[in-house]
Amino acid sequence: MITHLQINLVAMKLPANPPQPNPPASADSRPAQGSANAPAPAPPTSPALSAQRVLDQLQVGRNESLLARVTEVIQRRDGGAELLLDLRGKPLQVQASIGETKLQAGDWIKVLRAGNELQLMGKLAAAPEVSLAQALVQRLPWQQSLDSGLARLMAGLQQGVKADTPLGQLPSQAVSGAAALPLPQAARQALEQLFARLPASNQLAPGAGQQTAAVQQVQQWLSESGLFAEARLAATPSATLPDLKLAIGRVITALLVQQGHGPEQFNRLTPLASPALIQAPLQFPGAFAMAQASAVSSAREEPPNVGQLLRILAGMLNRITVNQLHTQVLNARGSTDAGAPINTLLLELPWMNPQQQPKLAQLRIEQHPGKDGSGSGPSRASVGEWRLVLAMDLDQAGPLQFEVSLRQQAVSALVWAEKLATLRKVHQQLPLLRSSLTDLGLEVADLECRQGNPGPVATKLQHRLVDTKA
Repeated sequence: MITHLQINLVAMKLPANPPQPNPPASADSRPAQGSANAPAPAPPTSPALSAQRVLDQLQVGRNESLLARVTEVIQRRDGGAELLLDLRGKPLQVQASIGETKLQAGDWIKVLRAGNELQLMGKLAAAPEVSLAQALVQRLPWQQSLDSGLARLMAGLQQGVKADTPLGQLPSQAVSGAAALPLPQAARQALEQLFARLPASNQLAPGAGQQTAAVQQVQQWLSESGLFAEARLAATPSATLPDLKLAIGRVITALLVQQGHGPEQFNRLTPLASPALIQAPLQFPGAFAMAQASAVSSAREEPPNVGQLLRILAGMLNRITVNQLHTQVLNARGSTDAGAPINTLLLELPWMNPQQQPKLAQLRIEQHPGKDGSGSGPSRASVGEWRLVLAMDLDQAGPLQFEVSLRQQAVSALVWAEKLATLRKVHQQLPLLRSSLTDLGLEVADLECRQGNPGPVATKLQHRLVDTKA
């Protein structure tokens, strides 16, 4: 996608006698050493003829403009520069005086053949997907799972926090089992408000889908999940706006104030990451088995100190930001990639079970465009489809994943369950599910349940768009 073009005509000269791609000689045709029949060395070719030959081999016509990718910038001692370009899939090294135009590896440029030289017509600005993907990669290694992070925060709220290690003392030298200190009042209040806004498992009764209040409650939970935090804050500026991401920010502010630090101190912290999100940072829905084990182990650990709490909060904040950027990358890609959904929404919704333990629901919503020629009539040819994936790990039922597709009024659903006992229960409830969907005015096309899991769905960032070593 070309969003901007900086015009800056610069001549690029091909070096004299550039290496020519010759086919390898066979063993039979290669002359023996010292043979009198060995051909004499070819006379040096003039620079103009060499450049012309290279450009002709690349099938670059005169006055033709085309795009090239900068793969390397080589600075010379005399202040000049040489560029290694990827031109139509083939490497080309050129001498260039690029002036004020700043080029680096990965940039796309537009060049024009003028005689036996290439002129730099302009540098293409990075497409939106590139900048989004780069911001996403920078945060991938530092994600804290929301359920395990909330378990640690709950431990700090109930048990207090350990005293910070004194200056000059190693953490290993700290006294084990020392009495915990209560959280600062402002941080405690912010945490209590955060947990009070989380959904509870008993707030939605079976069959409540037809009740307006239940629908509005679900809408509120989704809007306060943190995915829309900045947009909501811009629309309604408020220091107490109910939102998970903003609530985490308020806890961070309270802890920093108690320590006498400003925001710059928080930026120096290294966020704590969850092992499951290190192994599969872009898998959505994620692997619940490893994440659940991490959450359980987090709840059993000793109370954290304030510094650890801040690092956990930083990782949780990163996780929500990753989901935001991940969503935007997929939406940017959907406008250009054939077959990709035109809209995607990835969000995680923490909730509390009856034992007041944090759990996690992952929701993926996709809007797919209509396909020409599909359906039984012209009215259905351009009808799009909505797909919803809901994944969660329940205490007794184990991991469950629901896949629902909706095309106009036709709905189909597939339920995955890892436990055999859960699979049987789901199968027994399919008639009730069919009846409930019919009562909503939907045409039920297919209902199915399977044992196991559908396999991971992970986004692949293209190497040409982002440096994965960042």
